[in-house]
Formats: sequence, C-alpha cells, structure tokens
Amino acid sequence: MYKLEVREDTIRIPAEYIREGQSLSQHVDRLAHQAFEGRFDDDDNFIVVTYDHEMIGRGRIIHGDGAIYQKVRFKAVLFRLETNEIVDGAVSEVLEFGAFVQIGPLEGLLHKSQILEEPVNINQNEGKVIGTRSGNMLQLKDSVRARVVTLSLNPHDPRSSKIGLTCKQPGLGAHGWLGEEKEE
Repeated sequence: MYKLEVREDTIRIPAEYIREGQSLSQHVDRLAHQAFEGRFDDDDNFIVVTYDHEMIGRGRIIHGDGAIYQKVRFKAVLFRLETNEIVDGAVSEVLEFGAFVQIGPLEGLLHKSQILEEPVNINQNEGKVIGTRSGNMLQLKDSVRARVVTLSLNPHDPRSSKIGLTCKQPGLGAHGWLGEEKEE
C-alpha cells in the first residue's frame, strides 16, 4: 500500500526565480512539491509526499521558454491500491446510496448493496447505516475493513478516481462487528 522510493525527475524553474545573488536550490523544494505531490505517476502510484530534494548537475534552458529544466533526485512516499486488496479505512461521509471510506489519501465508495448481506436503512442526517435484521450500524468515523472490487484511477484529477469497495465477505466490515463475530 505505502512504499518509499528514491526517484529522479525534472522540474521547471521559471525565469522569475533566476536572480543574481540567489541560489536556485532555495526554490527546488517548493517547486518539486508542486510538480510531483498529489498526483499519480505513470505506474498508478499516488505520490503522497516528496522530500530531500537534491539538484543533479546543471539545468537546461530550452530556447523560447527561458525557464531552467533541472533534474532532481528525491525521496517519495507512494500509495498504491490494487484490485482485490483488503484495506482499512474510516467512514468519511454517509449518503443515500452508501458510505465513502477514506483509504490513505484517496476515498472509495462502499455502496449500500455492498455493506451487509441484508437490506440497510440509511439515515443521512445522522450519518448512519443500519442493518434491518442484525442492527449492525456503520457511522461516520467508524473504522472499516473492505476489499477493493473496482479501481478506475484518473491521473488528471486524482480526487475524481472511482474506487469501489465491498464488505460482503467473512472478515470484512466495521471493526466493531468483526470483534463481535470473534466472540460468538
């Protein structure tokens, strides 16, 4: 799910940062954060945070641009989800069609048909989902263990990625229910 990696990539340092008596290195951290964090890379890893940015060699100026393209080496904390992966998260929102679950830096949808093996009643105003037969309840901030069933990542807008979850298997559900199941 999370991984630490050392990477090399190129950042663009705009011409307005090139001033006599100032070092380019003082701008590298901020520009690298803006360039890399909160985005998916080419391998569908979400880049959570980057640090220890270090310039490699001399940058290049491309004719007609005026900016410096500088190669940098940095450490990156990556987050990756896989289909069928079991994840733990917290309920962040309850709506009429189900609950959103915060999984690391992303959110997945736990549709009402995928919460329990029974019909559920949803009280959106109170932020609760209640099983009609068992009385099992899921509410805001509850910890949930679920399985990723669908994964449609949007590299251009990570927040609009679609992640589908299910709790309809043994060992999955709200952590409170899982504790009750063990006792029985």
